[in-house]
Amino acid sequence: MLNAKDLEQLSAKGISEKQIDGQLACFVKGFPFLEIAASASVEKGIMVISQEQQAAYMDAWDAYLAKNKKIVKFVPASGAASRMFKNLYEFLSSTYDEPANAFERTFFSEINKFAFYDALNNVCLANEEKDIPALMKEGRYKAIVSNLLEPKGLNYGQLPKGLLLFHSYPGKVRTAMEEHLSEGAMYAKNNAGEVNIHFTVSPEHQALFEQLVASKKGEYEEKFSVRYDISFSIQKPSTDTVAADMENNPFRDKNGKLLFRPGGHGALIENLNDVEADVVFIKNIDNVVPDSFKCSTVIWKKVIAGVLVSLQEKIFNYLNLIESGKYNHSQIEEMIHFLQDDLCIKNHDIKLLEDAELVLYIRSKLLRPLRVCGMVKNVGEPGGGPFLAVNPDGTVSLQVLESSQIDMTDPAKKAMFEKGTHFNPVDLVCAVKNYKGEKYNLPDYVDKNTGFISYKSKDGRDLKALELPGLWNGAMSDWNTVFVEVPIETFNPVKTVNDLLRREHQ
Repeated sequence: MLNAKDLEQLSAKGISEKQIDGQLACFVKGFPFLEIAASASVEKGIMVISQEQQAAYMDAWDAYLAKNKKIVKFVPASGAASRMFKNLYEFLSSTYDEPANAFERTFFSEINKFAFYDALNNVCLANEEKDIPALMKEGRYKAIVSNLLEPKGLNYGQLPKGLLLFHSYPGKVRTAMEEHLSEGAMYAKNNAGEVNIHFTVSPEHQALFEQLVASKKGEYEEKFSVRYDISFSIQKPSTDTVAADMENNPFRDKNGKLLFRPGGHGALIENLNDVEADVVFIKNIDNVVPDSFKCSTVIWKKVIAGVLVSLQEKIFNYLNLIESGKYNHSQIEEMIHFLQDDLCIKNHDIKLLEDAELVLYIRSKLLRPLRVCGMVKNVGEPGGGPFLAVNPDGTVSLQVLESSQIDMTDPAKKAMFEKGTHFNPVDLVCAVKNYKGEKYNLPDYVDKNTGFISYKSKDGRDLKALELPGLWNGAMSDWNTVFVEVPIETFNPVKTVNDLLRREHQ
């Protein structure tokens, strides 16, 4: 099936024949739905933290920062922002010339409120010899959109969200990337004044990100009295997946070459694994607000980080106790209760285990990466949510699942999904070292039986594309997971350009 040129192509990407065979097998057999026991809720699986506890957890985080541990803010920032402008692209290709629906009317009536307004006005003056109000007066609305999205103007349709002007401040404007620099200084600065931020970017945009950092870093270091260490990585070619034709054979382009596609954001587990850190915050590039709205975000980032390091301390104490061999029966019972009550890990066969087997079981469950995930109340946003899922070993634990992982033809499962009270806003803090200070190898904790097959086309031919297990879904499936309810005001994604008109972004 593979020829000498294919093998050269694989070698250049760092992909083995065995990986290709495994990927093609996924197209044939598909991915099994995950067995779910229940949606997580505040009654079962989601911590609700009182005001008194908030203060204690924030203190725990501040005490951890004082140890000068390596904290990294990890921001997935690759991919163009074209979906953010989907409505405007539709307007550009429409048969009418003036705004005709609510979205278009809102965009143009409030255009002066966008942080990019002055920059857009300048390119309109340069390219059209008229400013935005004059172009609108003449009914040339498409000229304005064209200057926003296309290379002759701001080229926002091809740039990543991190490089777009998101927010206005007196006398200046900020990109989404700059808001992450500001935010990082507010909760991830250690006692030495260091702030580490890592962005995953696409290769074609890395130079632009680096230029922006070079021009802005000093300004934010002075403003927040910090030193930034800002790094970048790209999705590894070795995480690309082979496309298949409709008969599940490798898809070949017009030149007979194998067609590979990016493996989705789950591929970033490799980038995360390469980050040297004790604790890592993960947050999407577009979920940022201006400084005046950051208070709630900063408080809750510190709270969930405090929960993480408090749990980690307990886990490390238990693992050291197990290693010493100097534990008694009541301490074993305490550890079981910790697994069941704090980490929500249930094992129906636990009563059948002898003491020696029990200790090995407890150790195996404690000796894993740990993450605390903020969860917001469900407001109908598309995407994943918190569930109690059945693992391959028969235990039940907390997982973030997407709707595609759940069998919606099963009425009971569909009901569990629809009755979910909370939504995953991608608000994670992760502990990635064990009790001896050694890094976990994160790819070891991926559930390779999860993933997603989508249907695309290339050169007019249909193909199947394979996405790897999602970063906070299957890629972190075998982690210890804890859910904490966080306020809805900490979740302010920018899915469409008009979201920037919402109060939280003004």
